[in-house]
Amino acid sequence: MAQPAVRQTSPHEPHPARWRILGFLGVAQLMLILDVTVVAIALPHIGTDLELSREALTWTVSAYTLTFGGLMLLGGRITDLVGAKQVVLAGLLLFTVASLVTGLAGSAGMLVGGRVAQGVGAALLSPSALSLVVALFDGEERNKALGVWSALGGGGAALGVLLGGLLTAGPGWSWVFYVNVPIGLVIAAVLAALLPARPATSADRPRLDVLGAILVTSSSASLIYALIAAGERGWLSALTGWLVLAAAVGYVLFVLWQRRARSPLMDVRLLARRPVATGAFLILLATALMIAVFFLGTFYFQHALGYGALQAGLLFLPVALATMLGANLTGRLLGRWGGRRLAVTGLTVAAIGMAVPAVSMNTVSVVIGVAVAAAGTGAMFVIASATALGQVAPHEAGIASGIVSTFHEFGASVGAAVVSSVAAASLVGTTLSGFTNGFVVAAVAAAAGAVVAALLTPGRTNRQDQPQSSLPD
Repeated sequence: MAQPAVRQTSPHEPHPARWRILGFLGVAQLMLILDVTVVAIALPHIGTDLELSREALTWTVSAYTLTFGGLMLLGGRITDLVGAKQVVLAGLLLFTVASLVTGLAGSAGMLVGGRVAQGVGAALLSPSALSLVVALFDGEERNKALGVWSALGGGGAALGVLLGGLLTAGPGWSWVFYVNVPIGLVIAAVLAALLPARPATSADRPRLDVLGAILVTSSSASLIYALIAAGERGWLSALTGWLVLAAAVGYVLFVLWQRRARSPLMDVRLLARRPVATGAFLILLATALMIAVFFLGTFYFQHALGYGALQAGLLFLPVALATMLGANLTGRLLGRWGGRRLAVTGLTVAAIGMAVPAVSMNTVSVVIGVAVAAAGTGAMFVIASATALGQVAPHEAGIASGIVSTFHEFGASVGAAVVSSVAAASLVGTTLSGFTNGFVVAAVAAAAGAVVAALLTPGRTNRQDQPQSSLPD
């Protein structure tokens, strides 16, 4: 997963328990990552037990990622203002309590409300935890620690599908949320004792841009609601049009406010740069494709074919492993091939993989096709971060990283919303054609993304050619 914005500081002396702290913070971050894929496997069972509509099922995914992404930069600001230890513990406890509430849910409102609260906790926990990792380690140790942190993204995807299947098939879907409770309480108790009581990292404390957070989150929520509602009301309906217009107006107001706010949530000038804008686009598209595949696949395997949750989780394991393989291989080739060629290759591979189940829909074709596509999308996660962060000045790296992380979470919301509406008829069990349509849309999106990547993604750049100022390109 891309890294949130952090303010880098170095302790004068290494903390003696820094590696133990990293381990507990890593498990906490892993819970946040797991809570997307682990829930995806459980969705059909949640829908059946609670008699949820398609819209409510989609919001079970989107409410978490939307709140997580929309408030993540605000969480980073709060960390600067209050201090990382306090924010880590507050976010962890909120996420833990919200997990308990979500597991106890007996209605759509309680389920989605719990997921929103989980997203708020995650938005506080993730950037503050990473800021602690950066503060506790220095030099080569910091690089090793950040490498461990970054590896949690791919490992989380693989572990999530397996754990989701095991828990749903065993004690029940509620345990995909309950499992966070004892883990969260133990980690909170240990971190409360181990973490140093450091003051806030910023001498010049920033103001909280609450209005900016409200504008970007509400605008995104309006867009996601429009995409979900289109499944019943139509893509050209008046409601869809008004909601999209409201989202567009909200985004414009957000940009205008960021240009004049004293402590803006996001430096929108960075988004005017080709590398950062391209990286944000690539991470959004890659995440949207990944979540769309999990959403389609879990319902196809469990509803259409009648497989159990554990079988579905095992069938998705090659997909998660292919994602990690694609990311690893791309990291090795990036310096030699450059971002543009790899971006086009990755999205082309993703399009070909998505086209396989679109042409022939059965268990083997879905697993093979989606695994091939996953290798392509896995490559995109590496390319997106490298593209966005590779040509910014060192003092801008944290801000650019926060932008990439935000678009990562928004991509998950968009992917679930779009594929839910495209495959609406199949998700409610009236036909299988919706699954085919979903894979067709995913293949077309990946192919179109390859064209955009060919036009926008920068080629190889030498380190000495990278800009060292904050002026737009």
